[in-house]
Amino acid sequence: MSPLPELNLNLGISKNSSSENERDEIIVRTDSGLRKHTISMIISDQEVGKVHLKINNREIEVPTYKLTVTDDKTNETEAYQVTRDTLSFVKTTTKKGFLSFLGIKRFDKTSFLYENIAYEPLWESVEKFDISRHRRLDQDKLTYQLSGNGQNVMLYSGNINEFEKPDLVTQYFIIVDNNDGKSFIGDILYREKFLKLTPKVELQIIRRSNVAKNFEYDDKGNIKRTIYF
Repeated sequence: MSPLPELNLNLGISKNSSSENERDEIIVRTDSGLRKHTISMIISDQEVGKVHLKINNREIEVPTYKLTVTDDKTNETEAYQVTRDTLSFVKTTTKKGFLSFLGIKRFDKTSFLYENIAYEPLWESVEKFDISRHRRLDQDKLTYQLSGNGQNVMLYSGNINEFEKPDLVTQYFIIVDNNDGKSFIGDILYREKFLKLTPKVELQIIRRSNVAKNFEYDDKGNIKRTIYF
């Protein structure tokens, strides 16, 4: 269902003259128009940190970006972190150490290459989506889905260790709030309740100027090298 509009009814006072010496005050209600409230989310191009995600049975370091949430009624703004890179394992490379020929492997260096297929706006620097109809709340997990450039994209909030990419989803954004998604979910539910009627939810994605093509990791899952297009 589409978000329901909210009637903005204002109270006014009308002066009505019933005689020359007496004036009655009549309270009237006037409809100033239909108003829809909107929750706005902005995924920025500003890198703010890193988080370890379990991908292909290995925990690896993934950059996070600033996500802001606000609405046009409370005007309260909260900031979170969100991932923007969708990674998949490519190959393992081992560089042998100088004692490798003696069977001593402690100086060997193993690295892991992951390919990045991230969602980025193609035609504009900022792309907007109405994700109101594609919201799903399931216990301690909140997801939104959107489509763009022929791709199915998911915005996920919940326990990051329990995230599993659905088969039909090609790219994803994972929200990080250091509370297993509960802070973000509580924020959204609070705004929805305060706005009373089902609000419009608008997501804006700001295109990054540089997008990594591959990430190379060490055996501890830390980024060794970032390879750009």
